[in-house]
Amino acid sequence: MTKGVTPWWKALKIRPEIVNAAGQIDDVQMSLFQAVHGTGRDKPPYADATYYGEITHPTGRLIDLLTEIAIRVGGGSDYLKARAVTRLDQGMGGGKSHACIGAYHLIANPEALFATELGKGVISRAKARIGRDLPDDLDNPHVVVLPCDNMTPGAGVQELDGPAVNLYERFLWRLFGKDYTLFERYRPFWSDKSKIAEAIKAVNRPVLIIVDEVLDYVGNGLDGAQKPDLAAQDMAFLRALLDVVNDVPRVALLMVMIASERDKTALSDEAKDRRDDLNGLLDRNGLPATVTEVGDFADILRRRLFDAEPAAEVLSATAALYKPVLDNKAWNKHVWDSIGAEWRRRWNDEVAACYPFHPMLMSVAKEEWSKVTGFQRVRSTIRIFAATVYAQQQRGKAGEWVPALIGPGDLPLSDSSVREALLGSGLVEDDRTIANYRSLAEIEVVNHDDAAGTARRQDLARTPTIWTETNPRVAERAATFIFLASIVGTLRPGRGRGASAPEVKAATSVPDANYSLTDADTVVEELVHPDRGMSAVEIVPGQGNNKPARYFLSTRLTHRMLVNNIRRTVTEAERDEVLFEFAQGLSNGGPFRELMFVEADTARPAADVLATAGLDTAHTTRLIVLDPAQFSLRNGMEAPTMEALTVAMGLGEGTQKLPVQWGSSAVYALVNTQRRGLARGVAVEYLARQKALAAPEVQGDDDLKATGTKDLASAKQQLEKAVKRAYQHVVYLTQPDPDGERYLDQLAFDDENHTALDGTLVWKSLAARDKVFDKGQFDPKALLHNLRDQDYGRTLSDLRAAFYSAPRLPLLFAGDRDLQQAIYDAAETGLVDIVDGSGGRVVVTAPGQVNLTSAGLRLAKPQPKTCEHCGQADHTGTCPTAQSASATGSAAATTPPGGATSGAATGSAGNKEDNGSPAATEKQAAFSFTSNLLANSGNSDAFAALFKTLYMALDERQISYLQGTLQLVVDADTANDLQQNMDELGISGTIKDI
Repeated sequence: MTKGVTPWWKALKIRPEIVNAAGQIDDVQMSLFQAVHGTGRDKPPYADATYYGEITHPTGRLIDLLTEIAIRVGGGSDYLKARAVTRLDQGMGGGKSHACIGAYHLIANPEALFATELGKGVISRAKARIGRDLPDDLDNPHVVVLPCDNMTPGAGVQELDGPAVNLYERFLWRLFGKDYTLFERYRPFWSDKSKIAEAIKAVNRPVLIIVDEVLDYVGNGLDGAQKPDLAAQDMAFLRALLDVVNDVPRVALLMVMIASERDKTALSDEAKDRRDDLNGLLDRNGLPATVTEVGDFADILRRRLFDAEPAAEVLSATAALYKPVLDNKAWNKHVWDSIGAEWRRRWNDEVAACYPFHPMLMSVAKEEWSKVTGFQRVRSTIRIFAATVYAQQQRGKAGEWVPALIGPGDLPLSDSSVREALLGSGLVEDDRTIANYRSLAEIEVVNHDDAAGTARRQDLARTPTIWTETNPRVAERAATFIFLASIVGTLRPGRGRGASAPEVKAATSVPDANYSLTDADTVVEELVHPDRGMSAVEIVPGQGNNKPARYFLSTRLTHRMLVNNIRRTVTEAERDEVLFEFAQGLSNGGPFRELMFVEADTARPAADVLATAGLDTAHTTRLIVLDPAQFSLRNGMEAPTMEALTVAMGLGEGTQKLPVQWGSSAVYALVNTQRRGLARGVAVEYLARQKALAAPEVQGDDDLKATGTKDLASAKQQLEKAVKRAYQHVVYLTQPDPDGERYLDQLAFDDENHTALDGTLVWKSLAARDKVFDKGQFDPKALLHNLRDQDYGRTLSDLRAAFYSAPRLPLLFAGDRDLQQAIYDAAETGLVDIVDGSGGRVVVTAPGQVNLTSAGLRLAKPQPKTCEHCGQADHTGTCPTAQSASATGSAAATTPPGGATSGAATGSAGNKEDNGSPAATEKQAAFSFTSNLLANSGNSDAFAALFKTLYMALDERQISYLQGTLQLVVDADTANDLQQNMDELGISGTIKDI
């Protein structure tokens, strides 16, 4: 807003009821029933005659209607100068109920109404008609109100209808003010004109009869009652009443019944006959009337929305703001003259009449909206404009831009009240079309949070210019006018379909000479651009100056259009999230014992994310898939990722050196940066199709649904392929030279059919680089080849750990099982010895008995073979000691020094007590048992002693190998404790209920 001119949202005060309802004005559709019978909170403000007069613009036709009634009822002997029967027949939303309430206030509280501007207009008009003033109280008239849209045929409401059942009885009950005696006197005569006239005269007062929405009662209402006698009585009464009113002095009848050509209510044949009967009677006895006309729109709006008129100086100052643009030659030639802006020639008067609305917007409402059959003229316009002024006022209070005059592009579609008021106004009648336009408003113009929509995004992304502060919503304003012109369809009189290019440019204008016609051209061209603009816009090419291009938002929704629209709403976070979801779904660990995933956390450095991800798992080969949102290689963007991997593998320096023990057994799968870019594009397409398929427009259309399902399946295949191709890189820790430095090595799959997400493929590729052993490759020879001299003498536990932690040692296909088998086979073939802490050789009888967790057993190089008789180096030929022993007949066999002891036998290979040999350092203990401790409780102590011995032996590290199966029946608490102990040991056990 230009400095020095008071903005309209400060110059005018919006009525409190509109502000309190946040622009959603509740009582636009006035109710005669509530005005007459409402109580407490149900009694509307307009039930007060004074308030009604404040909010009612005194249109000429409304004053004429009320004057006719006032003269007929309160004009004394001049009653014949006014008509007796008036029919309000204009369409929905035209002010019929408003007029009925005015007539009610005129009769029920004339003095209060006469004090308002409306009432003064009636007094003045009546005096001009009859040549004298009307009495202030109109001679104390009586009003009978039959609100037929709130009456059920044959079912009276006790507090309103008393004993009355049919329509005639309800009329009498209200006419006589609940006088039961008079009611009973005239009750039988429902079709007797003379008795009805006599009943009216019996009240000895002038009478106004208001019959509101009579067709609701005599149409489908009487059909629903299914009482032919009641229908006959009610119709006979109405026929008689319409004839009688003309014959009784100082009686007026106001009946509301929409003309049949305007009423789309579906009726039965019988109801149609009743309507036609009433139409004929009303045509014969009364005159039709309307209370509003198109020219009243601006005045009605201002009176209904604001509680005071604007100051004259504000009007003149605001009008003056626009003069430079209206007089600009370029704008004149290419815009104002092209659109036939007649209001421009009476600019000051038009601004005064329309303020705070732009004359162009008011022209659209008068000349276009009001011509639409379903548009509820006054009611819908009030709702739309009330929501608009409230939303714009809120922007002004928040310090945002607000137009100096609200034009046809300034209805804020981001506000749900404005959008729904437009779509529910009757400008669009088909529910499906309404739903489509609702989507178009959000997708093409501006969404509900004012941050998206094609037009809104163009405004937000626009490079600042000298006019952007005075016209910051220029694209949104252009798109809004195209939207308004589109929802009217082909009904724009003399203008054709949609909005012309000059009209759209006019909708973008502001009172700022810096915003030129060239700027308007650029804005509109960008808005309708086939690639960057609104995807749903249809363009009718222009044909010279007389036939400019036209723009129309099509509701003929295609799947491609919907996908294009939704594609723009997909966020980077959604895109990367679906990439990682697909990566997880497509991954398999293959020979890797564990498949792990690290999710991105872009709020933290990549190194911190990996350092805290809990990846250093003991004795486990791991394929770790990294989230492409934060981790990628190549294309000059890999530095943060490589730094993070360096830290995660324990190769960091200084404060980044982490105590990583198991880095060698971790293999990382990563995306290629360039291929990630391609995959991201495919992910956006997938998400757009996924969202499009879920849209109500598609779910409600079988053809669109079938197309959407097929396209989504295709997009899914493309995304799976793109994700697999993107995961091109593998990173691992290596140390080819056992005495050299450890470092990170990489493996890249150039074949598009290979992917780092396939654990089997990764393993085979690493096998080719000697990082791992493939299935069946790790045999005794491979074991010995990879052992260094210092590995002999290490415990089996340490040796096992080395195969997971030392990058000089390849990873094993089957992990511990491969190592057990290789050690067993090597021991069996004499390539290595398994020895205990004292150096004694331990014999194992199966690979599973090679206890890799043992801290007492070690691998040793095999000892030279010795003679079993003398213990010396193996002889060639016969041992002399053996010959001597045979000659002397000795029965004692000797055990060579350092002979093997068996950990798998139940006795000793040599025993000092039996043969004088040194006692075995370890013995194998094997036993089995079955005992019912419930039947023999004494055994519990014996078993407790047995297990206590085992406990003591374990506690003192006197047991080097355990193997066995134990079955127990225990209580639940003990079972839980056992399960916890087994979990800590990594023992797989079974605990079940019995």
